[in-house]
Amino acid sequence: MKFIINQKDLTKHINIAQKAISTRTTLQILDGILLEAKDNRIKLTATDLEISIVTFVDCQVIEGGSIVVNSRIFGDIIRKLPDAPVHINVNNNKINIKCENSEFNIIGNSGVDYPDLPIVEKEKNFVLNRELLKSAIRKTVFATTQDETRPTLTGVLFEMNNNMISFVSLDGYRLALKKVSIDSENEISIIIPGRSLNELNKIIDDGEDDIKISTTSGQILFDIGDTIFYSRLLEGQFFNYKDIMRQEHNTKVIVNRRELQDALERASLLAKEEKANLIRLNVTDNNILIRSNTEIGDVNEKVDSTQDGEDLNIAFNSRYILEGIKIMDAEEIELNLMGSLNPCIIKGVDDENYTYLVLPVRLANDDF
Repeated sequence: MKFIINQKDLTKHINIAQKAISTRTTLQILDGILLEAKDNRIKLTATDLEISIVTFVDCQVIEGGSIVVNSRIFGDIIRKLPDAPVHINVNNNKINIKCENSEFNIIGNSGVDYPDLPIVEKEKNFVLNRELLKSAIRKTVFATTQDETRPTLTGVLFEMNNNMISFVSLDGYRLALKKVSIDSENEISIIIPGRSLNELNKIIDDGEDDIKISTTSGQILFDIGDTIFYSRLLEGQFFNYKDIMRQEHNTKVIVNRRELQDALERASLLAKEEKANLIRLNVTDNNILIRSNTEIGDVNEKVDSTQDGEDLNIAFNSRYILEGIKIMDAEEIELNLMGSLNPCIIKGVDDENYTYLVLPVRLANDDF
């Protein structure tokens, strides 16, 4: 195998392929990237058997072939080379890399033993605007759990029906729901691992082309143009989230999102992790009073609001309520409350497509 390729182009596509390399693999060949040269382009393939990535880059192929090269070593070498044509020559699993005054010789492995990629028969196909997909991932994946004992909650529910996709994530303390309109008659209900969506979001660049998505039993495929991203799906039943999305509220508060976020961030400076990052909110007289007190000291914040309904006291883990508010785009948000023991449902004013629900921390009245 012999080819000449631009250093920046190769670096970009190595970075993409490396998103599918796991540091926890016990199979040595999965530490590598499979390089295949054919028809004046290089195909780079990487997999950890849960995520698989294939990415293509144009180059001058002098002689076709394939080789598996250690991902970390190869990536480090190519990244450090000057911005100039890179000459790569493979002979008997020995890889010679030349670029201007630099020359490396490293050992590779035969591509014959590299695992096959999953077969996605594309039972259900549709397209989605890439900016909408990136936004939906960003607004939901952060609320997945890292607790492997609840595997379905480590992923995002992807539910399509009635020309609408719902992205849903929850970790037992909060829930994020993003809805996206789509022109498709498909009905789909699958759970995509949170890690897969995080890695996918890193490689979706800005552009106008829609992303082609295909699903089959156990797998989903995202076609991003020069790159194809495969992910295993999670098995099991997702939590019936619709049961906790109540419609009735005793108190509705409308507040400037940025002002509330800034006040919560200041109040959380004194909130202690070992005490559930506790902050207390007192909703009264068109104001939200925010307090946090620890052995270090205390903080008091006041944010103007528009209140409809009863006054109440409620407490939250500051991280959980902040992460949902920070991810919103709306200038004004509404907090929908039903007493101090029920979840707070937060939406952007005039935005029905994103909902964030956060559970309160139970406190006795004396603690307020």
